Amino acid sequence: MMFEYFPENYPWSMAAMMAVNAGAVMSEVDEVLRDLKDVAVRNDDDANQSWQDAWSKLGERSERLAKMDVDRNRRISAGEKYLRAAIYFMTAERMGKSNSPERLVTYKKMLHCLELGTQNLQAPVTKVQVPFRDTFLPALFYQAQNTTDNSPDNFSDNSRDNSRAPCIIHFDGLDVMKEYLYLTGLSAEYARRGISTLLLDHPGVGEALRLQDLKLTPNTEEPASAAIDYLESRADIDPNKIGIAGISLGGYYAPRAAGFESRISCVVAWGSINDYGAITRGRLDGSGTNLSVSHWEEHMHWVLGTSTRDEIISFTDEMVLDEALANIRCPLLILHGENDRQIPVAMAKKTAAGTVNSPSVELKIFTEEEGGVEHCQVDHSSLAIEYMTDWVADVFND
Repeated sequence: MMFEYFPENYPWSMAAMMAVNAGAVMSEVDEVLRDLKDVAVRNDDDANQSWQDAWSKLGERSERLAKMDVDRNRRISAGEKYLRAAIYFMTAERMGKSNSPERLVTYKKMLHCLELGTQNLQAPVTKVQVPFRDTFLPALFYQAQNTTDNSPDNFSDNSRDNSRAPCIIHFDGLDVMKEYLYLTGLSAEYARRGISTLLLDHPGVGEALRLQDLKLTPNTEEPASAAIDYLESRADIDPNKIGIAGISLGGYYAPRAAGFESRISCVVAWGSINDYGAITRGRLDGSGTNLSVSHWEEHMHWVLGTSTRDEIISFTDEMVLDEALANIRCPLLILHGENDRQIPVAMAKKTAAGTVNSPSVELKIFTEEEGGVEHCQVDHSSLAIEYMTDWVADVFND
């Protein structure tokens, strides 16, 4: 079960665990969170401001210590501290309202610290822009180990086939961004297995939403196709081994994309959302599952570009996987926790049952005995990361 620092506030407790999964240090987290226990139960604007202030304090301290390391030419230590600062700024930003100027400032601090962290550590990750419509989608490309060329030049020389690695496109969730996926070590685990990753901020999340105002589309095959077009232009990627994965609401995004984009070689649903309209209706009438962020309804309006509850319902009613699942003709892995308080296990089972034309469907439900029982294994994310990266490696090596 998930450690709940704030027993009366699920979104805060989950966010704290996400931070720990990404590399936060629990002792200093406790230092600033213990003073918030009395206000957590309120979960109002003042409480969420206190949340942002507390986590920002940690981010500023880690950033300050990183700069001191840079002055001493201690680049590795500086890089680690910058990444911790990014975690803290990211967590601070999470509970703010979309129209808060402070939220955008905090978000940009996160981007800056993550970039400085990866630069100082000389990590094999680069920021890239995926052409999309008349603009682009921001992404992080992480190089697989044992490949020699990460240039985006067109691959026309067949003698370079041995340097081409498989690649997984990772979609975000409703409120998860590419930097979180990077900080959990997900890309590094793929890379150790010879697989590159493209962590994509698609419409409705991360930079695409915050800096470009790109709203979510239920037709997630569109950004997926753009990502595949980009990867096919790279000399270091095997165009016949491109998969897709998605976390949380990405458990809708990824299977939807695989149902309508035939170039996808495998798909991972990390938390399986089969019918987001049903989830949304329950949350709006107060009978539904737990919320992931404090201002969930306001967050939905921001992500979808809606202004009324009826518009939210109309939009999410389109987010049903039934048609897409019947079209999937590549291997599918579904990861779900048996105590998922945001998405019922029944949805994962429905996704598995509906994928009737796939050559293989694996439904992995994490139990209390092994851990990882919460939403997207937030109680033990390493279990999910190890499982999915092994599975993808097996598929590509088959």
